[in-house]
Amino acid sequence: MTLVKYDTHDDVAILTVDNPPVNALSPGVPKGIVEGVSQANADSNVRAIVLIGAGRGFIAGADIRFFSRPWPAGAEKLSHIISSFEDSPKPVVAAIHGHALGGGLELAMSCHYRVIVPKARVGQPEVKLGIPPGAGGTQRLPRLAGVDAALDMIVSGDPVSAERAQQLGIVDKLIDGELLEGAVAFASEKGSSGATHPLARDISITPEDPGIFEAKRAQIKRRARGMRAPYACIECVEAAVSLPFAEGLAREREIFEKCVASEESQAMRHVFFAERGAAKVPGVDREVPRRSFSNAGVVGAGTMGGGISMNLANAGIPVTVIEQNAQALDRGMATIEKNYAATVSKGRLTQADMDQRLARITPSTRIEDLQQADIIIEAIYEEMPAKKEIFSRLDAIAKPGAVLTSNTSYLDVNEIANSVPERKNTVLGTHFFSPANVMRLLEVVRTDTVDDEVLMSVLDLGRRMGKLPIVSGVCHGFIGNRMLEGYFGEAAIMVEEGVDPSQIDRVMYDFGMAMGPLAVSDLAGLDIGWAKRKAAGGGRAADTPGAFISNRLCELGRYGQKTGRGYYIYEKGSRVPVPDPEVEELSRQAAVHFGSESRQVSDQEILERCMYPLVNIGAAILEEGIALRASDIDLVYLNGYGFPVWRGGPMHWAGTVGLDTVGRAVDRYFEQTGRDHWSPSSLLNKLGAEAKTFEAYDAENN
Repeated sequence: MTLVKYDTHDDVAILTVDNPPVNALSPGVPKGIVEGVSQANADSNVRAIVLIGAGRGFIAGADIRFFSRPWPAGAEKLSHIISSFEDSPKPVVAAIHGHALGGGLELAMSCHYRVIVPKARVGQPEVKLGIPPGAGGTQRLPRLAGVDAALDMIVSGDPVSAERAQQLGIVDKLIDGELLEGAVAFASEKGSSGATHPLARDISITPEDPGIFEAKRAQIKRRARGMRAPYACIECVEAAVSLPFAEGLAREREIFEKCVASEESQAMRHVFFAERGAAKVPGVDREVPRRSFSNAGVVGAGTMGGGISMNLANAGIPVTVIEQNAQALDRGMATIEKNYAATVSKGRLTQADMDQRLARITPSTRIEDLQQADIIIEAIYEEMPAKKEIFSRLDAIAKPGAVLTSNTSYLDVNEIANSVPERKNTVLGTHFFSPANVMRLLEVVRTDTVDDEVLMSVLDLGRRMGKLPIVSGVCHGFIGNRMLEGYFGEAAIMVEEGVDPSQIDRVMYDFGMAMGPLAVSDLAGLDIGWAKRKAAGGGRAADTPGAFISNRLCELGRYGQKTGRGYYIYEKGSRVPVPDPEVEELSRQAAVHFGSESRQVSDQEILERCMYPLVNIGAAILEEGIALRASDIDLVYLNGYGFPVWRGGPMHWAGTVGLDTVGRAVDRYFEQTGRDHWSPSSLLNKLGAEAKTFEAYDAENN
């Protein structure tokens, strides 16, 4: 296959990169471009060169697979292309459509000129892979766009629009008509002008504000907690200002190579490929027919139902939302409007867009108004009898073949599907995460009876709504919530052993979690678990390990942030947790109750006891087939539970520790405690004994 096609149009040579799906700079592409430039320069009839991408975009960037494998010996690299452009006596014009990202933008910036269509976007997203740009992006972008704008783009990794790129000086011209035609005309004009053609490397720069780099470091301190790459990006741009171009380029490369080898970058590259793998469902034909879902229904206008309705409306799908009475419906619609208005006030949505989306949401108290819906999502409270009653009513009124889903966090979706036997092939679970209009994660719960067509259609719908849908099998809590049992359980047990809650939360915060487990418990509300324990115990919450202190706190009316007291004290109007001596007294009571003695617990033990159950239960979930891949488990925790992206998810992180190390610790804690979440996973022990990682397991089984 020819990866770079050479053609001419009048006095312009056209180099077309054709390496689907995204025209990545894989081996062979640099060679084709370099040879094309050489051929064009040798042709006396050619005055200029246009570089363009085939298909939907320009060049998305480097082939990330080769960050962790050797580049073929003797094959040209991106640097060879850049040299051929900058050394070309004839002007080279980058013609950009779709996306020019990473190495693609670096390549475009080494051309003499850049033209772009209005809908295209350009950016340097390398920081999202734990690295700075490595082919001159940190040196050329500040020279074209200015230091401030370049810092924003490189440190955030977010792309900018074509219009913004032109305003910044990254591109020279917007092409409103056909791109190739416009690019050829532009190139021909430049090639015939006899003028000296500009290069980004020749532009001199000085920052408008000498303190801009320290200001940027301070600005990202919270967002970049635990990460090296954003600071590496700043350091590289700083080199562009303080060093001659060649030296700055060398400094960038030095920093890039250190970052590529880091655990941070390896983890973030793992996430990159995990997201692309999540769309694949083994055993299901990728060509299976899909449903379009032109209209939808949502039962329940509460926090979850309202957020789900917004997701559907945002995706352009008309949705009817049902509540049992007018008062509840009015409250739900008011919340939806409030959420949209907040987005408008932040400048993320126009008033016209808000009005358009609200117009797609039809409120009703009549379930019969869902008769024509293609998909109906039930989003009422978490009680099986109530959900089955709703499904019975939907069964009576929904049109034949309509897809019915339950938004549930824990319940058996097979039982729900079997309650409507004539429709069980079109029933599954859709576990949205709160707030549903914000959180990216969606667990799509695959029942034993659902058709492949329905499953794949709902996955497509999730992506249409801007979600990251992950397939889960049916079990209590599915992937994410099932794994939490040990995480929160061990944290609570350690408090009963006399460990200061703030020590536990500090260790997990320092690990990179958004919040520690006890602060999260206070945020969620301790009364939720208390109510479940009372229901299970016939009105009295059992004082099992991990529940003793929480039970006492709830008996005292200390439900967490909502009451100003839980594991911590919260001053009025503040979410900052303050340690409370009363919890120390409850720890002493727990020690008496369980016949144990308070003891000092190391930070390492805290980390092990919180994190290793996640890995152990995750391995069991994988072995049972509840999760399709270990990488799917990682995505669940990264997108739903505040796990730090730069650690790659719990299963990837466990590989950096060593699965043998984790497995031995799990065995030890199970022997000491006998608690269910420590019951050793046979898969974990097997992989540890074979010195394998979960990535290796995924590669062998998918």
